[in-house]
Amino acid sequence: MIGDFLGFSESDYAYNQTRAHSADIFFLKAKAWLYGITCTVAGFLLGNIMGVFDLNIMGFLFDTLLNGWGH
Repeated sequence: MIGDFLGFSESDYAYNQTRAHSADIFFLKAKAWLYGITCTVAGFLLGNIMGVFDLNIMGFLFDTLLNGWGH
């Protein structure tokens, strides 16, 4: 979906990268940045939503580890 938005698809970059044009490399970098920023923002939003509903995964894992370690 995002690839279609930017005008390139996965199969466009399946060829030998030694023949890649500098614009192709730019679009590969742009795609990596777009996915990275999107995933980071989604992760932060998910973490904030979990905090609102008092879901503490790290605390649960830490408590489980300590309780398991003590037995």
